[in-house]
Amino acid sequence: MTDSTLIVNDIRCEYRDNPIGIDEQRPRFSWKLAGDGRNIMQSAYHIKVHEECSGAHVWDSGKRMSDASVLVEYDGEALKPQTVYIVGIKIWDNAGRESEWTASTFETGLLRPAERWTAEWISGDDGTDEASCDYLRTTFRVQSAVRRARLYATACGMYEMYLNGTRVGDSYFTPGWTNYKKRIQYQTYDVTALLRQGGNGLGGVVGDGWYRGELGWKDQKDFYGEQRALSALLHIWYEDGTEGVVSTDGSWSRSKGPIRTSSIYHGEVYDARLELGDWSDPDYEAEGWLPVWPVEAQNDRLVAQVNEPVRKTGELSPVSLIETPEGDQVLDFGQNMVGWVRLRVSGAKAGNVITLHHAEVLDREGNFYTDNLRSAKQENRYICKGGVEEVFEPHFTFQGFRYVRVTGYPGDIELSQFTAIVLHSDMEQAGMFECSDPMLNQLQSNIIWGQKGNFVDVPTDCPQRDERLGWTGDAQVFIRTAAYNMNVAPFFAKWLQDLSSEQLPHGGVPFVIPNVLGVDQHSSAAWGDAATVCPWTIYQMYGDKRMLAQQYGSMKAWVGYIRAQGDTEALWNTGFHFGDWLGLDAKEGSYIGATPQDLIATAFYAYSTELLVKSAEVLGYEEDAAEYRALYETIVQAFRDEFVTVNGRLAGPFQTAYVLALQFGLLEEEHRPRAIRELVKLIEDNKGCMTTGFVGTPYLCLALSDNGRSDWAYNLVLNKQYPSWLYSIEQGATTIWEHWDGIKPDGTFWSKDMNSYNHYAYGSVGEWLFRKAAGIDGDPEAPGFKRIVIAPELDARLTYVKASYASPYGEIRSQWRLEEDGQLTVNVTIPMNTTASILLPGAQPDSVLPEWQAQQASGGMQLEIGSGSYSWTYAYPIKESTGEGEVLAAQ
Repeated sequence: MTDSTLIVNDIRCEYRDNPIGIDEQRPRFSWKLAGDGRNIMQSAYHIKVHEECSGAHVWDSGKRMSDASVLVEYDGEALKPQTVYIVGIKIWDNAGRESEWTASTFETGLLRPAERWTAEWISGDDGTDEASCDYLRTTFRVQSAVRRARLYATACGMYEMYLNGTRVGDSYFTPGWTNYKKRIQYQTYDVTALLRQGGNGLGGVVGDGWYRGELGWKDQKDFYGEQRALSALLHIWYEDGTEGVVSTDGSWSRSKGPIRTSSIYHGEVYDARLELGDWSDPDYEAEGWLPVWPVEAQNDRLVAQVNEPVRKTGELSPVSLIETPEGDQVLDFGQNMVGWVRLRVSGAKAGNVITLHHAEVLDREGNFYTDNLRSAKQENRYICKGGVEEVFEPHFTFQGFRYVRVTGYPGDIELSQFTAIVLHSDMEQAGMFECSDPMLNQLQSNIIWGQKGNFVDVPTDCPQRDERLGWTGDAQVFIRTAAYNMNVAPFFAKWLQDLSSEQLPHGGVPFVIPNVLGVDQHSSAAWGDAATVCPWTIYQMYGDKRMLAQQYGSMKAWVGYIRAQGDTEALWNTGFHFGDWLGLDAKEGSYIGATPQDLIATAFYAYSTELLVKSAEVLGYEEDAAEYRALYETIVQAFRDEFVTVNGRLAGPFQTAYVLALQFGLLEEEHRPRAIRELVKLIEDNKGCMTTGFVGTPYLCLALSDNGRSDWAYNLVLNKQYPSWLYSIEQGATTIWEHWDGIKPDGTFWSKDMNSYNHYAYGSVGEWLFRKAAGIDGDPEAPGFKRIVIAPELDARLTYVKASYASPYGEIRSQWRLEEDGQLTVNVTIPMNTTASILLPGAQPDSVLPEWQAQQASGGMQLEIGSGSYSWTYAYPIKESTGEGEVLAAQ
């Protein structure tokens, strides 16, 4: 008998809610449990899948005794292309309750697009006006009632589709940036509601985008091809059971239009005087339109989109209008962000040119500053048609900015006429962090905004200058923080497929993915290790074993590449490395920190090999696991022989060296206490500040906390002096900077050549905020937070910390509050179908009721719990930081 107090909700297929265009033959389903009571575990599930149209059943799992509720693989008949399926799920719990059925849907895409893509590839790009975007159109008729219609579209370039005068979908920058030489994504759109009885018009606009626009700082263009192209397939299913297809072919016509130029780096020029009217309506008089050009088909490269597309995710109004000392009129939106500005103007004359120029900061005199953009213009120009209210938004570009200089605007500038549109890959928010320190809350906000601005289809290093590339090192150091903040599994699924496709025959990994720097730019330690770190992190955060399996060949190839590099099999002491990039202990004139590069390279060699061993064990590759376990042990011993003295001192007094040795487990256990003492001393000797760069910083606070020195992790996180995370906030930062001193105390700049103010790598400290300050972590042996670890690290300088994380099983919450009288309250919420280990910090045996059967543990009392919400209050021995250590104040 069913029980209404036990509910199945939030059914997902391949991480998505009721998705369309799924090209997985064996898609995976996830769901969450809801209901009354504590300690609830699923004991069994039952899944049924049937076709929506015919009602034909394709899978009935029967009642399966299992607690699996995340990424459960379809195991039925072969799925049909372009078909809607209904998924029904019910579950039983450990209290004997049975849920009602809950239903969801998913729809397959073409499944084998290379075989089923019947549309031709066409172009309006004849080479005579390369800068202008192409407008392409056709007409067709709908003769009877439509049951369902889907548009499948892709391009060489960026495209937007229009049907009967309406823009199709809410995605931007499609088809997305991939390794176009091997992979071009197609998108699926539900256009049923846009069709009309009788005549219809279908069209597309195509711009250069990443395909043939400027990429990198080498002034290179046409990297993937010299001709823009569009290919689209409109499939209509009628109520009477018949079907119809409209596709791009030689009957389409082409024209140029108002988008005169469109460049990711330089912006867009839009001439409203050249607008084409209702050009995608069926009754449009296409006078002067010309036949399209045929283009070689790219069908063998087509893949369905797996990640969430870029969408508009928010709007910001300007907070002020500034007149600079140089006389510019500048809008301040109060937040460094990525997207564009929507402009409204009335009363303009035809031919008036309004220019919007974008920047991140003002200089110390308060003037508009763009030197750090290098060659990127970040400039949108709108040429008015006059006589009416006009509204402009760009199409195939984006800007990184807080400030916008406005020139040519007719009349007085009114703030209400300008709106900043936030654009990024539309990942669901997963985490929330808040504490009693407003500056730490601002730090978390800066991390979030940095992730938004740099997760624009690929994980870019910066979103404003002439770069915006998918640097592998930045991605791997930030990925765990990214996953705490947002659901990034589909985002990295797409990007890692490109990484595999770009990997060189010998296993080397390019510095950037997609790779536009050339085949000779590859394989730095800590950068190429994205091949191992990212798949393993996704497995840990989401329990995604399939992604681990798909990337295993890439992981193995990367370790194989390193294995062939060094003077010996166990050391990596050759080749170019970025080292501890931007480390503050670098020599004058160098960007590379002082930690020896071969030490860093060998440390990451060990780390990647360890992750490969763990992956082989998870996937059941026993021979590989044994082989690489032996290799790992050899590397660790070689590291000790080469870089560690017999008494445990590392080769060179460098913070990053000790951080990596501690965090990657490269030291003998007897040497760890000395290593943490040496690390703390190095920090103390540097006036309580870090010297670490891109390699050491992400692990610094974790290494301190994991080795009993959370006091020093807090000292670093709460420090407001340069160099520190809060220093930039003191200078007004609203995103993470590339350099600790991007703006110096006197208002001058670190440099103009490489000085991004939205560069998320140092935001990797967000992982420490969630895992240590709030204490939300997962058990590595039960990935995807099937088993949860709550172990907050406290500091008396904060009175409370609260955080939540939307795990695959449901929301995890952790909150602690420390009162002035020394009473500590710890609140946690554990989702159904999971268990948790809780460490109550500072608790004594008499602090916890006997019913909890708590065990004494290092740092407090440990207890095991199941799902539900819990609260404990007890006396806590306050540790008051002195900035140089800690003093125990008994309560």
